[in-house]
Amino acid sequence: MNTIATPPHGQLSMDQCWTLLDTEVVGRVALIVDGHPEIFPVNFVLERRAIVFRSAGGTKLWGAVTAKPAAFEIDGYDVHEQMAWSVVARGEIELIESLAEKQAVDALLLEPWQPGDKDYYVRLSPKALTGRRFKVNKPDLWTTRLSDPRRASFE
Repeated sequence: MNTIATPPHGQLSMDQCWTLLDTEVVGRVALIVDGHPEIFPVNFVLERRAIVFRSAGGTKLWGAVTAKPAAFEIDGYDVHEQMAWSVVARGEIELIESLAEKQAVDALLLEPWQPGDKDYYVRLSPKALTGRRFKVNKPDLWTTRLSDPRRASFE
C-alpha cells in the first residue's frame, strides 16, 4: 500500500480518502430501513467520484432508494506501518438507469460476489467524505487474541 502522510490529529484529506477507497473492493452501506439502521456489506467500484454497487431487489435495494441520506464505510490496517484507518462517505443514493452508465460501471469490473441476479446498479454520491488514520497500540505477545491483525508484527 502507498504510504500516506498523516495530517495533524490523524484527519485524512479528501484526496487521501478517495485514494483509500480506490484500494478496497468491499465496504458497508448504512441505510435506514423500516425506521431502524441496517448495514449491508457490498463490493463496489468508484465511478466519477461516486461509490457504485449492484443489488438484487429486496430490503437493501428498497432501503437504498428510500433512505435519505445514506452512509458508506471502509476501514483497514497496514501491518507494516502498524496504522489503522477508516473512511466514511455520507450522501444521497440513486439508481443508475442509463444503459450507457451501467456499461461504464461494468467496464470497471464491478462483478457481484454473491450468487444470484444483481440487476440494479446503485450510486452513492458523497456530499461529505471524511477519514482518519492512527497508529495502533503495540499488541501484547501473551494477551492479544490470535485473530488480531496486529499480531503479524510478531511473525
